[in-house]
Amino acid sequence: MADVINLVDVSVQRGGRAIVDHIDWAVSEGQTWVVLGPNGAGKTTVLQIAGTLLHPSSGTAEILDERLGAVDVFDLRPRIGLASAALAARVPDAERVRNVVLTSAWAVLGRWREAYDELDETRARDLLDAWGLSHLADARFGTLSEGERKRTLIARALMADPELLLLDEPAAGLDIAGREDLLRRLDVLLAAPGAPTVVMVTHHVEEIPANATHVLALRDGRAVAQGPIDDTLSSETVSTAFGLPVSVQRHGSRWTAHVA
Repeated sequence: MADVINLVDVSVQRGGRAIVDHIDWAVSEGQTWVVLGPNGAGKTTVLQIAGTLLHPSSGTAEILDERLGAVDVFDLRPRIGLASAALAARVPDAERVRNVVLTSAWAVLGRWREAYDELDETRARDLLDAWGLSHLADARFGTLSEGERKRTLIARALMADPELLLLDEPAAGLDIAGREDLLRRLDVLLAAPGAPTVVMVTHHVEEIPANATHVLALRDGRAVAQGPIDDTLSSETVSTAFGLPVSVQRHGSRWTAHVA
């Protein structure tokens, strides 16, 4: 399988401090990776590199077979879907949910004078339906619940049929019902033929979708463990990442953790 993300000895320095510290990481086509760790571990920074939003201070980063620093990232970004709290903050509150999704076809936020063909309109409708948002198509983004916002942004991220889908804490702030609904829909996506390669950031093992294949655990900008999820996600890995004794258990295809 071809590498979708390939980081070699990558570091990111800010204010004399290494936010990401000499990371080697390869994500292959069709895999679903969970990036796990505490606040300040470097998870979002790694995701920003994968999304071509940030260049490393040192090392090499190849995304979709293109090396950062040697490619026009504006040509590369349409192949990448991203859903994050930072993106949510940029969506106009008055924007209709339908248009939040549809405008991704032009890589813009806020409907203006751009034109969309019937294929775009149909895909937007299909995504709204798949993510349980059809009844909210004409609602304003600023009126949505947190779960509805999260699902709207994932639908938007999928609008351009990306090869790589990046999800920054997609279940953060959701109640149990909202979390389980989102994860159920995400598992349907991951099981579908032609699903994109997915990288998802989270603090909590309970938010890991059933179809996740690999995990990268970070602490203080360094990788403490990485590999297939069945072999890598353990009490030892999570305890090392979070700096306290944690017991991790698997229940079917889902995970739980508590302080030992």
